[in-house]
Parts: sequence; structure tokens; C-alpha cells
Amino acid sequence: MSIRFGLLALLDQGPRYGSQLRAEFESRTGTTWPLNIGQVYTTLGRLERDGLIRPEGGGDAKQQLYAITDEGRGALDSWFTEPVDRTQPSRDELAIKLAMAVGTPGVDLPAVIQTQRRHTLGAMRDYTRLKADALRAESTSAQPASADDIAWLLVLEQLIFYAEAEIRWLDHCESRLVRLAAARGGRQPLPPPPPAPPTAPVAAHRSTNRRGASS
Repeated sequence: MSIRFGLLALLDQGPRYGSQLRAEFESRTGTTWPLNIGQVYTTLGRLERDGLIRPEGGGDAKQQLYAITDEGRGALDSWFTEPVDRTQPSRDELAIKLAMAVGTPGVDLPAVIQTQRRHTLGAMRDYTRLKADALRAESTSAQPASADDIAWLLVLEQLIFYAEAEIRWLDHCESRLVRLAAARGGRQPLPPPPPAPPTAPVAAHRSTNRRGASS
């Protein structure tokens, strides 16, 4: 969804070719989320199908110029003015890994946490260094910061904040395991969970809705 509207935002500035959109998307986000050119053209095809963009001029698929439509501008305006929906969180691999590690025989859960913490700390140091380099370049430049420079700083700071939050969460997970181990007299923190009883499909769907997360 973010790629879809990211391309629309770029097209709102004027018609562009697919290769231009790919380069500008990566420049704006500091290549944090590199795009496959096939992904760009697939997204453009869907946007055209939905009436949000239109081909402009001749050329084959790889040399086609695209322009945003009025419907596309309306969809883009709604995207900018509406909040990002957090009631249906995306699946996070680390959260799933720790959830599956709990009670799985042979998995050293504290070691999993420590390994991830080291990796995240290293990533946070890299992001912080990149931010310092960007700020240094901005302060020594005679030209005002470009839109791409400002956007890259915002992306970097979001990555730093996410890394900090992940480290705090890992610390919390480790503390919880220590408390549970102490409460169990030094035995394994959590035993393997018993098999879940069969659940009717309707009941399972209602439970998912109450949690506010998709399966």
C-alpha cells in the first residue's frame, strides 16, 4: 500500500516513466526500501486499472509515461489526511519468532533475545552514524536542504526510534523470563503449551476481531 501511494505522490509532481519513479522513490527514502523495477510496473498496472493514473503518450510498457488522474489525486489526498491504520498490525518476524520459541523444546530463548539485541544495537549505531553524516553535510552545505535530504533524515530517525523501542522490548522480554524462572524455582521459564482445543470457525473469527489483529 505504501508503494502504491508513494508512486502516486511522485506522479502528483508531474508525469514520469517507471524507471524515474523507481529512482525517485529510492532517493526520497534513502534506498531504505529498494524497489524491483518489476514491482514498480506491476503497481503502475494496478493503479491504471483502478483509474488512478493514465498512460500519456506512446511507447511500450518500459518507455511509457504515466500521469495521475483526478481520481488518483483524490485517493492521494485521502492517504495524506487519514491516519495509518494500526488496528491491523503487520506481521512482525521477531515477535513471531519469540512467540514460537516460547515452550519449543531445544530453543534457548534468552540466547535468541541476546543475539537479536546485539544485531539491533549494531543497526542502531549504523543509523545514528548515517544521521550524523547527513546532519554534518547539511550544516556545511551552502545550499538549503533538498526535499530528498529532509525525507532521508525523517526515515533515518524513524529507524533509530524503532531500533530503540525494539531494544527496550527485548530488555522487557528478558526481565520477564528471569522473573518467571525465579518464580518456578529455576526451572525452564515456560513449559510447552498444551494443544489448543478445537475451535469453531465463527468463534475463532470473533476472537480475532476482539484482538484487533488479522490472522
